[in-house]
Amino acid sequence: MQLNDTNLEHAAGVDAAEAVQAKALKDTLNLPKTAFPMKASLPVNEPGRLQQWESTDLYGQIRQAREGAPKYVLHDGPPYANGAIHLGHALNKCIKDFVVKSKTMAGFDVPYVPGWDCHGLPIEIKVDEQLGRKKLEMDAVTVRRECREYAQKYVELQRSQFVRMGVLGRWNDPYLTMSNAYEARILETFYAFFEKGFVYKGLRPVYWCMHDQTALAEAEVEYEMHTSPSVYVRYALLSDAATIAPELAGAEVYGLIWTTTPWTLPASLAIAFHPEFDYVALKNTDGAVYIVALGLVESVRVACHLEDAVELARFKGSALEHARFQHPFLPREVIGVMAEYVTTDAGTGGVHTAPAHGPDDFATGKKYALSQVCDVDEAGRLRNGLPEYDSLNVHKANQPIIELLKSRSALLAEAEIHHSYPHCWRCHRPVIYRATEQWFIGMETPLDGTTFRQRALDEIKKVTWDPSWGEERISNMIATRPDWCISRQRIWGVPIAVFLCQKCHAPLADAAVNRSIVDLFAKESADAWYTHPAEQLLPAGTTCQSCGAQDDFRKEMDILDVWFESGASWHAVLEAEPELRFPADLYTEGGDQHRGWFHSSLLSAVAIRDEAPYRYVATSGWTLDEQRRAFSKSLGNGVDPVKVMNELGGDIVRLWVASVDFREDVIASVPLMKRLAEEIYRKLRNTFRFLLANLDGFAPQSDAVAWDQMEALDQYMLARCAELVTKVRGAYESFEFHRAYHALNEFCNSELSAFYLDVLKDRLYTLAPKDTRRLSAQTAVWKIVEALVRLVAPVLSFTADEVWSYLPAVEGREASVHIAQFPAADELAPDAEAKQLREDFGHLRTVRESGMKVLEAARASKAIGKALEAKLVLRVPEAPIAPLLSRYERALPELFGVSQVELQAIDPALGSATVEAEFAKAEGDRCDRCWRYTMDVGNEGMYPTVCARCADALEKIGFAPYSAEQEAA
Repeated sequence: MQLNDTNLEHAAGVDAAEAVQAKALKDTLNLPKTAFPMKASLPVNEPGRLQQWESTDLYGQIRQAREGAPKYVLHDGPPYANGAIHLGHALNKCIKDFVVKSKTMAGFDVPYVPGWDCHGLPIEIKVDEQLGRKKLEMDAVTVRRECREYAQKYVELQRSQFVRMGVLGRWNDPYLTMSNAYEARILETFYAFFEKGFVYKGLRPVYWCMHDQTALAEAEVEYEMHTSPSVYVRYALLSDAATIAPELAGAEVYGLIWTTTPWTLPASLAIAFHPEFDYVALKNTDGAVYIVALGLVESVRVACHLEDAVELARFKGSALEHARFQHPFLPREVIGVMAEYVTTDAGTGGVHTAPAHGPDDFATGKKYALSQVCDVDEAGRLRNGLPEYDSLNVHKANQPIIELLKSRSALLAEAEIHHSYPHCWRCHRPVIYRATEQWFIGMETPLDGTTFRQRALDEIKKVTWDPSWGEERISNMIATRPDWCISRQRIWGVPIAVFLCQKCHAPLADAAVNRSIVDLFAKESADAWYTHPAEQLLPAGTTCQSCGAQDDFRKEMDILDVWFESGASWHAVLEAEPELRFPADLYTEGGDQHRGWFHSSLLSAVAIRDEAPYRYVATSGWTLDEQRRAFSKSLGNGVDPVKVMNELGGDIVRLWVASVDFREDVIASVPLMKRLAEEIYRKLRNTFRFLLANLDGFAPQSDAVAWDQMEALDQYMLARCAELVTKVRGAYESFEFHRAYHALNEFCNSELSAFYLDVLKDRLYTLAPKDTRRLSAQTAVWKIVEALVRLVAPVLSFTADEVWSYLPAVEGREASVHIAQFPAADELAPDAEAKQLREDFGHLRTVRESGMKVLEAARASKAIGKALEAKLVLRVPEAPIAPLLSRYERALPELFGVSQVELQAIDPALGSATVEAEFAKAEGDRCDRCWRYTMDVGNEGMYPTVCARCADALEKIGFAPYSAEQEAA
């Protein structure tokens, strides 16, 4: 026909009518609808939710809801109140919150009492810096007040940052090691040790920080790389060489030592040899003879240029005991001693021994009655020495001493060595061993028929260590550690509240007096030790048990090691708080706490309660950047969790923690956090949004469909969700939060987004709102979102609570998801049927994969535009798949997303064992509403352009009938 203006106008009118009709039909679809926002805006919305939690006392509601439930106690290891939180804090606190929330949702009563470590050197140093010379004019109590205010400032800062992260707990009443009650409990713990005979005061070499001028515990020492001088020094033999070996008679013999601390040579009083080692006398070309362990001969030849030296004699190390040598530059004799700690790993097999500067040296010196005098002062300066080095700092004295050795012809070789060396954990300067009078807890103290050390080792075996290597690590530390030095020469801490006799210096052992001091600390804080003189604190007539002196005592002014303080938290917190109990179910901190909090807690609890303070110990790794480097200010590679929360949200920090296996060193960076926010979090949120949007108008109490009336596909997805519940709850139970994260993420992506929700759209969108088949789908969606929001709540605490507020109303629903409990697998699907459904649909989904490949090829070749234009022909072998496909034949078009599926049997004679999928054009006409091709389009006169299924839906929703003539007009 020739087109003219009239025809064009008529065609335009028909198109317009069809467009209006199409729009009207589209409006009848049940399209997703929800007020749950697509954009999370976490940095803006999370603070508002925190205010809601606080105003409604969510933590209190949770505790009330779990009243009477089995108790689970996670004891919080106190972070140090010094500075803002860092990523390690975030990792630690999120792990604890995951535990508390997952255990709570598993039905336990899980109180969480956070705490802070408030005493110690770092705070005192910061206050010193702030006060400057002004401190010299201040008394101890005033300085302590300044320290207290400094610590409180950072308690408040860190508390606000932990709360911002969504960590729930008793934040309004945490435990503080500087509180009166805690300080009194620390002292009570010390007195328990003291009264049981564990404590002594004595001269021992301890780690000493010259910068901070205080003793350090082993847990306060870190190893860093350091460059030291390496020297080989000879000591001339004074005693008769023939008594060592006849071949040495008349020879010029020298003992040979190697050291990386020349500054200790002025304190050298002996050379230690191993009694069982073979030693060799090497005669050099100049006639000098050097004593070297057989196992080190070759390395010494090279280091000391003795390549041409020949063996003159061979003998056991025991032959050198009591041999007399000349000190290399002092008018002093040095003796040969026996020591089994001598090794052939390095050196010469002869170890120079300075009793004031090493635990092994000290023990050997005690055995051989050597002097223990230390000529190094608090600042690390050498005293009472030769002019060449006297008054110099130990490290600055190294080179003058080396020059002195050269001038005395005692230096055989020198070099530099770059090695791991102990440093102060706070100022990061090298430390030394220095013999000083300190307070110690004896590791070999008798205890219940064995020793304190052995009891601690026995208790370690009763604890579950996660990872398991933690048991060996802490066991080795306990087995080899020296006596515990618990005294520090500072002000900010709990004083060692012991009275010492002015005449004989013996400590007063009086339990009644001790009890009165504990009560005083509880009332006035540990400041009382500095405000009351000894005579005010002691009853009149107090007598020294050692010398009988009366009313003549002074106070010990050293303070306790901060690790002793935090290690006493089981007594100060677990035993003091009615809602907690001893021992705790779980301690969880970084792996460095095997020598820190885990260590000191174990020792104090074993000594006083004869058992470990914990049943399970989980340790986390270090936080590293993407190049696996530790975070440092100099590298500028740190990740500030507060900044991440302000820019991306607290849930993103929490999601990162859940995404990693905390037992290993974990990688973090800002780009990684952004990827988590933009990819993983957004997909999870969109999944929740889609689920909620398809529950519009669904009322569970009236609309939920019983299990036996549900569609098979919906039953299957509930069975899959039940499987997820088991997997995720198991992961939470074993603290494998990364497994829970991956399982939830995979379920949302692979099971829901890529499969179920895609397949379900036709049924959800096109059936009448109250059609049983649609309600079946909505019932499954409702149960799935109810389960998912609970499973994800320990991790995405803010988002889960937000989702919870958009769920369809249910009578008796908890006000917050965090009050609710985890779903049980059998609440979603009966166990007996779930297994069969998963097996059946496992086979069906394998067939689906084959069919989808055929459809994709058809789309690629332009044979079809959409899958609904296709009919899928499945050529099926007789067994075992044919009966299965026949049983689910009605569900197959929905499963494949096509208009029709035709099953054709394969001739058994052909021997094919797999389903073959073929594409064909769909039969019938396209429905204008659901776009499926069916043979019944137009069969319902009231709705001539739609299929019978859509006509039924239109009639049920009261859509006005229309005729074909009206549409064409």
